[in-house]
Amino acid sequence: MNRRSLGSRLAALAAVTAALAGCASDDGDDAAPPASAAPSTASSRPPGSGGTPARTPDGTLLVTDFGADTVTFVDPAARDGAAGLGSVRVGTVPYGIALGEDGTAWVATAEGVAAVDTRTRERTALIPYRTDTGPVTTGEYRGGGMGIALSPDGGRVYVGVNVPGGNGTLEVVDTRRREVTRVVPVGRRPFDVDVSHDGRQVYATNHDSFDVTVVGTGDWTTRRIEVAPYGTEGGLGSWLKPHYTAVRPSDGALLLPFEGERLAVVDPGTGRVRIEDMTANTHQHGVTAGADGTLYVVGTGPIDPSRDDGPSLTVRTPDGDERIIPLDGPHETVALSADGRTAYVTGGFTRAGSWDGLSVVDLGSGGVTRLPVGERPLAVAVLGEGAPRRA
Repeated sequence: MNRRSLGSRLAALAAVTAALAGCASDDGDDAAPPASAAPSTASSRPPGSGGTPARTPDGTLLVTDFGADTVTFVDPAARDGAAGLGSVRVGTVPYGIALGEDGTAWVATAEGVAAVDTRTRERTALIPYRTDTGPVTTGEYRGGGMGIALSPDGGRVYVGVNVPGGNGTLEVVDTRRREVTRVVPVGRRPFDVDVSHDGRQVYATNHDSFDVTVVGTGDWTTRRIEVAPYGTEGGLGSWLKPHYTAVRPSDGALLLPFEGERLAVVDPGTGRVRIEDMTANTHQHGVTAGADGTLYVVGTGPIDPSRDDGPSLTVRTPDGDERIIPLDGPHETVALSADGRTAYVTGGFTRAGSWDGLSVVDLGSGGVTRLPVGERPLAVAVLGEGAPRRA
């Protein structure tokens, strides 16, 4: 494993790119009225369909098209270029996605949280944010929703809202009333949002402030935990920041991978951060945990091509053994099939070099099939009872 020093990493960063630009807190009350009425339904049909689409089968993938204003339904078994089962317009630059047991997909967009009926493939609501994020724009640093998650009982959606140039917020959506009921301050650019298994805490992973905000869902108090195994030198221009988090099934620890070199294991109760070694030697983004605690981590590719390895999927067992599966081209997030035998890795990387498709990884053989679909697909979720719900 390449044990790079912070100084060499910052030098590599300077050689590759100029310092990145950025990426206001609000407060709310559960009794507050909605900011405005939800927009009317918007829908689309699968290609060649003249009427109401057929019910969406279990095992279908749903991806957010970061390069468009849609989510696309995908048949993961298709190998003939006909993987797309139609798209639904949801709102500008969709980011994260969370699936409810009732078949509703909740999508974080620049404009608000979209609700999509995955059975009929229609948008049924677009819930505006209460946070002022400025004009609706596109691109990596656009304001609006990023990470998103559901409470275990399905009654609330939690969405991390980016405020360009400032701290973000966590907005709480009542899924029955379909309105924002509370706004909680968090850190800068909340890439990911996760929920504890008992629903008592929500975790916002804040990319540009090197931290995780722990939000108590009983009293809405917050605590900041710095997660910066390389330190915070370089600030907004640093690549060495947290991106996505997995909640470990066995004990609720938060698992954050960095650079294929270090895994930050965070105790959300005490705030203690322990570092374990990793071996992929590549810039890492998306992560998910299987039911048995196996970790799946997306490597997007090198920061410095002269020193770092290429894109990959790390499969890390609970005891720390790792298998590295090479991938072709940058990727962003990952989800698992219901049986845990297949990983779906999106090609919609948030920066330059993305591609319009998924890599379908056979976790037994390590074989990879590229599936062209969508427009810069970013987040991916698997539909169907018993399937893991989100990236």
